[in-house]
Amino acid sequence: MKDKKNSEKGPKRVDPALPTGLVFHQDYLKHDSGQNHPESGERLSSLIAHLEKKGLLDRLKNIQPYPASVEWLEAVHDPRYIKMVERICQDGGGMLDPDTHVGSKSYEVALLAVGGVMAAVDAVMNKKIKNAFCAIRPPGHHAERDKAMGFCIFNNVAVGARYVQKRFGLKKVLIVDWDVHHGNGTQNIFWGDPSVFYFSVHQFPYYPGSGSENETGEGEGEGFTFNMPMFAGSGDLEYIEAFQNIFYPLALKFSPEFIFISAGFDAHEEDPLAGINLSEAGYKKITEVITRLASECSEGRLVSVLEGGYNFRSLSVSVEKHIRALMGKK
Repeated sequence: MKDKKNSEKGPKRVDPALPTGLVFHQDYLKHDSGQNHPESGERLSSLIAHLEKKGLLDRLKNIQPYPASVEWLEAVHDPRYIKMVERICQDGGGMLDPDTHVGSKSYEVALLAVGGVMAAVDAVMNKKIKNAFCAIRPPGHHAERDKAMGFCIFNNVAVGARYVQKRFGLKKVLIVDWDVHHGNGTQNIFWGDPSVFYFSVHQFPYYPGSGSENETGEGEGEGFTFNMPMFAGSGDLEYIEAFQNIFYPLALKFSPEFIFISAGFDAHEEDPLAGINLSEAGYKKITEVITRLASECSEGRLVSVLEGGYNFRSLSVSVEKHIRALMGKK
């Protein structure tokens, strides 16, 4: 990897005048995840209503998503899998795996979700915004190269990482995954790739069963996957210590040019699907660790992408605190 140019000049400062961006589209509500499914459109509608109530929508720059082309999906997914998803949705929908239901509109919405991440990358790289939060669905970090899993159809963050590398020529990308469930799909896609450092903190042992400490990548990618399993009952103290004392020095050594967050908010103490006890304040603090890293290494370039979070109140308040930290507001 060519770091000489960056090491000689040092990272450029983040322009404090640049706003934080928000990706959202009403069509994200059209993905049919199934009756009484925890990953429902109400997650987003309640989240956006909360941000509006708190006066944040007017302070964020709206980033309009666009449907991702199949070419970009194929950067991380098997073309046969992409075609299969399209066909099932055209036929009215069905189950892609035991947890992942799709309806007739789900393929189009999934393309728009991936395109939302790409649009955020465009805006950051073109210096229209300093960073962004993508309020999108369906989520993505469980999606493997050739199969859906755990509510996820296409791997939004993985496509975003390849997009920023191939479209804008950046070499080193960091993906921070703090969803309470391990991002098996993202890990496996970049398992042998030293240009993408994947750091995950998650409840373990827990769904999907991967994410142990000894999973570190292979070949040239050995050491570029770092898993930090957390026992059920862990909370703010353990997470903040992990991000400050373990994540930060590792990521600083990697010196990424662009940072993605797989931002699941299901590690909150009120979330029904897990047993980690993070608070809204905890999410804000670990966001601040990552934004500090971004300012030191990547000119502030950071895109955060919604993954899990299934209690509407805790999801909404945690995202509010997360966005305030992205904005740099105390």
